[in-house]
Amino acid sequence: MTTHFLSFKIVLALFLVSLLSSCGKTIGFSQKERELIYSESENSPFRVLQVTNHDDSLPLRASCSNIDIHNNHDLKPFISRLKATLLHENGIGIAAPQVGISKNIFLFIPSETPDSIVVAINPKIINRSEKTICFERDGCLSIPDKTGNTIRYSWIEVEYYNETGVLIKQRLEGHSRETGLTAVVFQHEYDHLLGVLFTDKLCISL
Repeated sequence: MTTHFLSFKIVLALFLVSLLSSCGKTIGFSQKERELIYSESENSPFRVLQVTNHDDSLPLRASCSNIDIHNNHDLKPFISRLKATLLHENGIGIAAPQVGISKNIFLFIPSETPDSIVVAINPKIINRSEKTICFERDGCLSIPDKTGNTIRYSWIEVEYYNETGVLIKQRLEGHSRETGLTAVVFQHEYDHLLGVLFTDKLCISL
């Protein structure tokens, strides 16, 4: 083995280690995101981005990054404004990229406790049903005046941090308007963090 080839293997190994470690990296809000968060009071709703606007569509299609939940003084005011937005829009879920913040955070209202708003930070879907269902009349605050039937898992097992920094592990069910929507809502909002919209998962055309 030549010295040059050995050096190449060492460099390649260091690059792969660096790449793998960066995949789970958590970061804070960017300066632009902080300016957006503090552009209004904590109780003021954000403007919800729309796919019909070209500039809005770019962050809606981007993948998000994990957020540092420790010593992050910007997280609480951001969550407060995101809650205000969800209530103002009369929605059951909203994700950070829908208001221009490319971080892995979303809110959802469980069917079982409709008076509560759950904050999911750095969420993961760690297990899911083999069976998929066709959920009827999926819709989105960022896609005005459209609904569609989407392919969803009938149940999922998830992990996320709540707004106090506690790791939550749950099995979520409910995949119809008759039995509850919690599992579907979580999947819908989780997709937003990947830059995926409900129109990408149609089982019946719009």
